[in-house]
Amino acid sequence: MNSFSKRVSPSIAPGESTKTEIKTLKKHSSKNTHPTEAHGKLERLECSKCGETYPHTVPQNVCNTCGKPLLARYALEQLSGTWTRDTLLSRPASLWRYSELLPISDPTDIVTLGETMTPLLRTKRLGAKFGLPEVWVKDESRLPTGSFKARGLAMAVSKAKSLGLTQLAIPSAGNAATALSVYAAAAGITAHIFMPQDTPAFNKETCHLAGANVTLIDGLINDAGRIVAERKAREGWFDVSTLKEPYRVEGKKTMGFELAEQFGWELPDVIIYPTGGGTGIVGMWKGFAELEAIGWIDKKRPRFISVQSTGCAPIVKAWEEGATEATPWQDAHTVASGLRVPQAIGDFLILEAIRKSNGAAIAVSDDAIREAMQLLTTTEGLLTCPEGAATVAALKQLVANGMIQPAERVVLFNTGGYQS
Repeated sequence: MNSFSKRVSPSIAPGESTKTEIKTLKKHSSKNTHPTEAHGKLERLECSKCGETYPHTVPQNVCNTCGKPLLARYALEQLSGTWTRDTLLSRPASLWRYSELLPISDPTDIVTLGETMTPLLRTKRLGAKFGLPEVWVKDESRLPTGSFKARGLAMAVSKAKSLGLTQLAIPSAGNAATALSVYAAAAGITAHIFMPQDTPAFNKETCHLAGANVTLIDGLINDAGRIVAERKAREGWFDVSTLKEPYRVEGKKTMGFELAEQFGWELPDVIIYPTGGGTGIVGMWKGFAELEAIGWIDKKRPRFISVQSTGCAPIVKAWEEGATEATPWQDAHTVASGLRVPQAIGDFLILEAIRKSNGAAIAVSDDAIREAMQLLTTTEGLLTCPEGAATVAALKQLVANGMIQPAERVVLFNTGGYQS
């Protein structure tokens, strides 16, 4: 048994890094998980491309100079040496436990539906099929809205509330629409949703249930995004599109924080991640840099493997061509609606994380995704979304071509639950 195996159990439930922490989390398990205090050390917003800075005390979308995403910057030097990992042991097992590196300073602004830490599951039977002893699934389907979108929208809506915003608009392929609708309802904010006609029924129904204003369009998510962009100023909406506001990525980075904590602050060798807008990769890459800056992890980074569908693979094409940005994908189609994003505003940030981590981008077919959905269920009993299953289809290819070795520790992200 290696030293890593001694530190973690075969199935790591939220926050289950050590016996001390398990005991502490049990102590809090019966309590309201709403945070009682916030310690955010947000200093400014900074353009991810040109470096121009902006105040975080007023609503901001993208950089006024180059139109690229803005990223939140914190007082990392102040936190280094003063905020320790032991602090987490007394906090409820939710994404809000990392409040010093989150953008909310006043706890009364937090809009929460009980965002638990999601489990990290060791998949022994699945791993054995590929000759890999350590394949883990980070299962995001356990979040309040059934997908990882709850992280980003909980953060964006909380910040919108703190800034006094009352009208939020979003283009969505499905799960982000559901998340915005319910978090906005909880905050007393009006949500305006623009979705393709063929968005899964679950998402359309949940948006209506939450009282959102829903518009179905003939087109894809980028077409919905154009409508929001054209009407937002006239209608008084604030645009919460992927990476067109600074705070959804702050919620998504907590996936990386949890992963580091659950692995005893030693990051895995490989992260395989389904990529549409790519906020998760951007967020985790950013979050790992922040953890290193405050001394919680070392310089080691996982290799990021970006997974897309063969029917919509702009990041894969750009990576294969050595490009720093992606060109729009034509005739996008795939069973995995979350991967049907013809062009991502953060494409250069996704590609940068892939290259700097010595990772890769890979495309898988819809048939391979369907096969992987059944494989995950028959081997591990996990019901996943097509996007999550795409990571298993990619794993099969990566093992076959020698890009993943048996000794490596691999994490797959299941970004949501099964929906018929």
